[in-house]
Amino acid sequence: MPVEVFGKRMTPLAKAPSVTLQKRGVISLNKASHDLIGNAETVELLYDRDRNVIALRAADDSSPHAYAVSSGSKRGPGQAIVSATAFTANYGIDTTATRRWKPFVEDGMLCVDLTEEGLVITGNRTKAIAPSDAVDLPDSSVDDAVPDSSDEDHPEHP
Repeated sequence: MPVEVFGKRMTPLAKAPSVTLQKRGVISLNKASHDLIGNAETVELLYDRDRNVIALRAADDSSPHAYAVSSGSKRGPGQAIVSATAFTANYGIDTTATRRWKPFVEDGMLCVDLTEEGLVITGNRTKAIAPSDAVDLPDSSVDDAVPDSSDEDHPEHP
């Protein structure tokens, strides 16, 4: 039976800032990261091509480039989510796997250095496949499916 050792590093410490870029281009911030940008309700997404760094900057909701930050938690402050699918597609940012990084703050922006590999995240839940999607898929079991979200099994993220 193939087994692997669960490493503590696979789950972020609740107080350590982390930014996760999910497979479909969704950016999720844990509470510690969201705090670093003042718990902004809207952000601008920025990209430094020379350094391959993405950044989130708190923005006024009237800004034409502002993206809404939604709560990923039904139990109050916790995970914050930004839909960045168009952003990641526009800049060719790899979203083939869900990855987590430790962010840094620079000039008031929450930044992620994409030259660092980031920790590949896999969860223990699977997404149900709609019948229309199943037509083109090869024979596979539920065990072969890759989960959509990386934070499903963390207590602070229901």
